[in-house]
Amino acid sequence: MAEEKAEMVKNKQVLLRDYLDGFPKESDMIISTCNIISLTIPEKSNGILLKNLYLSCDPTHVDLLKNKFGFDDAFNYKEEHDLDAALKRYFPDGIDIYFENVGGRMLDAVLLNMRKHGRIAVCGMISQYNLEQPESVSNIAWLLYKRVRMEGFTVFEHFHLHSKFLEFVLPDIRKQKITYVEDIVEGLENGPAALIGLFNCRNVGKQLVAVARE
Repeated sequence: MAEEKAEMVKNKQVLLRDYLDGFPKESDMIISTCNIISLTIPEKSNGILLKNLYLSCDPTHVDLLKNKFGFDDAFNYKEEHDLDAALKRYFPDGIDIYFENVGGRMLDAVLLNMRKHGRIAVCGMISQYNLEQPESVSNIAWLLYKRVRMEGFTVFEHFHLHSKFLEFVLPDIRKQKITYVEDIVEGLENGPAALIGLFNCRNVGKQLVAVARE
């Protein structure tokens, strides 16, 4: 296997052409490649590189995330007494993009560690769903201080892109460039227990219920 080496690559930036009123369209943007950065990339690779960290709620998942899925690092947020310190340990320069699916004190710590003009995509807050009294988020002002954009989304708004997504992702799945795990339980009668397990970190991977086998 060829040894990976550092190459000089152009860091693409998306810039707005002018002041906008409302959500920008593609025609409002230009791509700048004036910045040069040094990255260690595999030879002949056209992939996208980023530093990625996964927050797990189960210590057994941490090893899986790092060694099977290829994350740079991972930690069990339930074992961290000081989440702010944990994030500063893994991201000393701050966080550019955060995919929010936890909520509560995890979100509160992330807000303190976002970089200027960072982005937070919110698709869930699983730590809050079954609480009688949801946890408050006290660091919301950091959205203002750091000019962070935070926006929620649901899958229902993107069904029209499903076929395009399959065209994009299926070739890489077939080439084993994308690793995934399915957690399958047998029988519809076990569906309720599988659902409850989602909130207790019992599943590993995408939770599925096999109703019948052909």
